[in-house]
Amino acid sequence: MAWFLGLGIAGVVLLALSLVLDGVLEGFLDGVLDGLFDGWLSLPVIAGFVSMLGFGGALTLGTTGLGAGLASAVGAGAGAATGWLVWQASRALMRDDGAVTPRGTDLVGSAGSVVTAIPADGYGEVLLQLAGQPMKLAARSTVPVARGTEVWVEQALSPTSVAVRPVQR
Repeated sequence: MAWFLGLGIAGVVLLALSLVLDGVLEGFLDGVLDGLFDGWLSLPVIAGFVSMLGFGGALTLGTTGLGAGLASAVGAGAGAATGWLVWQASRALMRDDGAVTPRGTDLVGSAGSVVTAIPADGYGEVLLQLAGQPMKLAARSTVPVARGTEVWVEQALSPTSVAVRPVQR
């Protein structure tokens, strides 16, 4: 039983090390077997397998009359299941299924207000909302626009500037 408990404790220690040495094993084995075990050779998966092999074997050996061989088989099954669950959880956490990143062209057609007057031959500043966040951008207009005027964005000129026109009401 001491061997099983030792394996369980070693798995927990390996899991703690995986938090500190994140990605070291993957980097060390980079290119080996060309992604055959994609994600399976990560420290959290191996730690989950080893700890459940040890603790599952110790639990089986201590609570039943089965021998060490069958306890090892039960522990290996529990370890494989735990490794698979850890692999699935890490894949779910690493997947980037979030919303699309907003772009400057998403501003076209949005309304804002002028915070620095826009001359006919130069730049001023407008305050716009992009994905719920206020953005202050440089703005051009074909006509002079006074401070506080509501404007529509006609075109994204660059990541930091837009072409606007006053809203006619």
